[in-house]
Amino acid sequence: MTPDDALQQFRIFALERALGRQVGSDRLIQAGLDALVAGVESPSLVTLAGLQRREEPEASEHFDRVLEELGLFVDLPSDPRAANWAIAYWIAGRIADGSLDPAVGTHLIWADIAHDLDWPEELQPLVASALDLEDWQESWGVGRDVLTGQAVEAAEHLLSRQSPGERND
Repeated sequence: MTPDDALQQFRIFALERALGRQVGSDRLIQAGLDALVAGVESPSLVTLAGLQRREEPEASEHFDRVLEELGLFVDLPSDPRAANWAIAYWIAGRIADGSLDPAVGTHLIWADIAHDLDWPEELQPLVASALDLEDWQESWGVGRDVLTGQAVEAAEHLLSRQSPGERND
């Protein structure tokens, strides 16, 4: 595992938790261990990676510290709609900067965000990208890399429209 792979795993777990999904303590600890072995540096990473079974209840707290130290923490507004928009913008930002695979990011927006926001027009290009990337076949005559590029463009377009701090509808 490379440091980028380890950080990708942290981003995905951070997103899952932000979306209200349970990520087991054992998976958080393993992610810490993987990151440590891959060469990722963070003051709290050693503590997370070294937690024993009896210390598993502490994993979430240590994982959050590592996210903060690595600049990966997702701070969400208390309003559910604003939180969903913040997550959508956060995912789009990670797609645009190349730190989140476009297929993973667009799938998260399609499966977990768009529905809760009543399928807003602003997210439709990302939803379409998710469906295209999920269903893609070589027989389409268009390369997967083209669809990935379209997903990145859709993410950049969303980011250019309005800053996440302003979105609360």
